[in-house]
Amino acid sequence: MNDILDRIYFNNTVQEYLIVLGFILLGSLLITVFRKSVLTRLRRWTESTHTRFDNFVVNSFSRFGIPILHFIVIYAGISYLNLSPKAERILTVATTVAITFMVIRLITSTLILLVRSYIKRRYPDKPHVNEIGAIGLIINLVIWGIGLGFLFDNMGYDLTAIIAGLGIGGIAVALAAQNILGDLFNYFVIFLDRPFEVGDSIAVGDKNGTIEHIGVKTTRLRSLTGEQLIISNSDLTSSRIHNYKRQQRRRVEFTLGVAYETSIDNLKAIPDLLKKIITAHELVELDRAHFASYGESALNFAVVYNVLTSDFAKHMDIKQAINLSIFQEFQERGIEFAYPTRKLFVVNPQLEEEKAAQRYSP
Repeated sequence: MNDILDRIYFNNTVQEYLIVLGFILLGSLLITVFRKSVLTRLRRWTESTHTRFDNFVVNSFSRFGIPILHFIVIYAGISYLNLSPKAERILTVATTVAITFMVIRLITSTLILLVRSYIKRRYPDKPHVNEIGAIGLIINLVIWGIGLGFLFDNMGYDLTAIIAGLGIGGIAVALAAQNILGDLFNYFVIFLDRPFEVGDSIAVGDKNGTIEHIGVKTTRLRSLTGEQLIISNSDLTSSRIHNYKRQQRRRVEFTLGVAYETSIDNLKAIPDLLKKIITAHELVELDRAHFASYGESALNFAVVYNVLTSDFAKHMDIKQAINLSIFQEFQERGIEFAYPTRKLFVVNPQLEEEKAAQRYSP
């Protein structure tokens, strides 16, 4: 038996191979027990908590942390053997690549899950597939870039020359795609700042419409006349945007003119009459109603009120009802609305001469 254990194959005895095999099997068994007992209990505990961060950590560790532990056990076991420089180099490179890959996947998955949780928590009623996909792409590019740089550095490559080459290439790409990169950057500005969302009615300059899609490069609106407007994200973020969807109230301001023949009693009653008509509606907040000025052909009353809704159709219904009530009340009280008038004086020259002669005759 000892003769078999002492036999040497590839610079290692059979006994050493068995020790390594036993170490790997024992380590894998312990990892499996840890996964089925400890991680299972942790997963049940995280499901009962109010936060989702612990769920993400446990799930990510279960997906990627457990394989990393297996690779570490295998590497530690094989390192016990007396390997040739070439075999040891292959083992080191393979283990480094595998662990780096798993660590990158662990980090990116956790970050993407956290971003998805944040987006859903902040905007629970809206789907954000495009935003999550774009942010996930950026996270993957950054983490994979850092991870590959770490990998090449550990493998003995000179990162200075690689970074210099990538820097020159990156400048060329940035110059060629600066408009695309600008729109991409402004897409994240729109996503984080939320000046508008899908379904909002906005006006940009002389263009207005309803947001249908917010893309990585462009945003698409459906105009009031039916056609689709496609505007770059850079143009949107550099413009003044009127977001009517977020309008909490709509201001109504107008001037009402009545004829100069209106009696003093009716003039005194008009402000209170206007206030009574306007405040009769639940969604209306009166600002003011006053006899404001004397016009060329009318006595002007300034009226201002706010309709407490963002619904344009309801705003117009209330405005129409108020206008009809004002017309009806004025008609019942005999108050006439003013319209442009002019007084025309006709002079008879002969009659004027006779009046002048009579005025100066002795």
